[in-house]
Amino acid sequence: MDSETSSEYRRSHSGSPDLIASNAGTALPYATRSALHLKGLVPSGVENFDSQELRALEQLKLKSTNLEKYIFLSWLRTTNINLFYRLVLHNLKEIAPVIYTPTVGQACQEYSHIYPFLAPPNSVDGLYIPLTEVENIDEIIQNYRESISEEDVPEITVITDGSRILGLGDLGMNGMGIPVGKLQLYVAAAGLHPDRCLPIVLDFGTDTEKYLEDPLYLGIRQHRPTNEAFYEAANKVINALHRAFPGMFIQFEDFSTDHAFGLLERWRNKILCFNDDIQGTGSVILGGFISAVQQAGIPPADQRILFVGAGSAGVGVAKQLVDYFVIEHKIPEEQAKAMFWFVDSRGLITANRGDKLADHKVYFARHDNGEAQCKTLEEAVEYYVRPTALIGLSTIYKAFNEGILKRMSEINKESRPIIFPLSNPETKAECTFEEAMVHTNNRVLFASGTAFPDYTVPETGEVRVPGQGNNMYVFPAIGLGSVLCKPTWITDSMIFAVSKALANSLTTEEQARGELYPRIERIREVSAELAAAFIHQAVREGLAQEAKWVEQVQKSDVPSELGAKPDGAFADSVVKEVKTHMWLPAENYEQLVSSCPHYHHHPHQGQHHVEKL
Repeated sequence: MDSETSSEYRRSHSGSPDLIASNAGTALPYATRSALHLKGLVPSGVENFDSQELRALEQLKLKSTNLEKYIFLSWLRTTNINLFYRLVLHNLKEIAPVIYTPTVGQACQEYSHIYPFLAPPNSVDGLYIPLTEVENIDEIIQNYRESISEEDVPEITVITDGSRILGLGDLGMNGMGIPVGKLQLYVAAAGLHPDRCLPIVLDFGTDTEKYLEDPLYLGIRQHRPTNEAFYEAANKVINALHRAFPGMFIQFEDFSTDHAFGLLERWRNKILCFNDDIQGTGSVILGGFISAVQQAGIPPADQRILFVGAGSAGVGVAKQLVDYFVIEHKIPEEQAKAMFWFVDSRGLITANRGDKLADHKVYFARHDNGEAQCKTLEEAVEYYVRPTALIGLSTIYKAFNEGILKRMSEINKESRPIIFPLSNPETKAECTFEEAMVHTNNRVLFASGTAFPDYTVPETGEVRVPGQGNNMYVFPAIGLGSVLCKPTWITDSMIFAVSKALANSLTTEEQARGELYPRIERIREVSAELAAAFIHQAVREGLAQEAKWVEQVQKSDVPSELGAKPDGAFADSVVKEVKTHMWLPAENYEQLVSSCPHYHHHPHQGQHHVEKL
């Protein structure tokens, strides 16, 4: 290797240490160490990637708290991304709750305090856009461009303003942990390329005095702007991002309820965008709900569904369930809508309750209550709704108490009660899996928003696995499908197709065990299938812009005529092609070198080969 080549090999386009050396670490061969002038500067041992992974896992397990594990993994990701994703993919069930919910909630609350320890100084890991700098947004984007290589044009962004993080409230700039964590799941679950993921926080202030008074808070120290000022600034940012990266998939995340609906309404038919709180939550819960309805033991039209919590996520979920009854069971929309009730902090939502309802609550407000008003959840369950399904997105810990759960079991003694406590994190969950099992005599059809341990039925020793309505089942597939086929925009029927494909993805064994979701260990296989279903539906609607995928779908044996019902169907040939575009970390040094900086693994007849992009 000559001196010119050696110099180029050592430095990337942005001037940071060479990607191969940083991702090889202790696996860097002697000859390469000499070329990089590292002889005598590092330990002499040369390892393989398996040994590195074993050491990293050992260190991870030595951390005494999940927050310490989060900090360790963040540093690993920003210093050796290949090793990080090897560790995540080989231990996904254990690590997913650390890099995302529930641990990410605590990490966000502490973000300003732990930020310097998450990555080396001045590492670029996303965009922090202060309200005071929105006029300079083009300069900020140009600064980002200069920090990355020319090949790494972002394909996907997750953007938040930190105003409604999980169930924790307004965390301001500290909410950046959510886009960072979400994009790690896009990579792990669906193979989006990590170098083409862009986390963004709109640092538009916070109304949480705790942070404004915290001397270590790293965001701007001012209260949030008026609605008018918010939309003016947010729209400037989105327009600038779309100009700079016109094909980029934009996911809105954890905005306040009104702003979440407002941004989605403004942009959903103009650019390639998606709101996971509204559309993703609805999609994953619909997938589990379809499975639950099939197992409940009563006709779908007889379901009576009570929601506790009427924010953006709750209303988004309910509207997708209405679509399911309309599309799948041919129930007229007004009749389907009448199968739903909502309880918020003031009680049952009715049109004549006496308060001014937020716009997004009006659709489900009851008009059949006469003069009766229910002030509590207990009243709604006992006297008015008598639900077959209870869905919680309230962020009220233990809202589904022993009395509520036992009454649900009694009301549904001839069928199986559906109980979905979906609030995150665990400290906000409406009930646990164990509580739901105990108080319904083990008859519950259960899905939660956070992970709960398995439950062993004392009388039989049977181990029951709780369903987790984790958005990770759907948003990575929607992102992957969008990046691949580039639909003009994302429609409700595309998302519905993903939900159907999720319900259809259960194996015979999973169905026999009464499970509502596939095992998380199969997430990449499931993501490929759901992305294929998304692409099929985008082609059916005439919105897919990538000719390759239009041709793939049209030549398959799955009907692709325009206007076809969104049934979640896909061709095996399309799934196979999707898999060739799913990124995986390198398995050894030679593979890293042969394809660096951009590499994909391609499953082919049981083996892997690597193709340069």
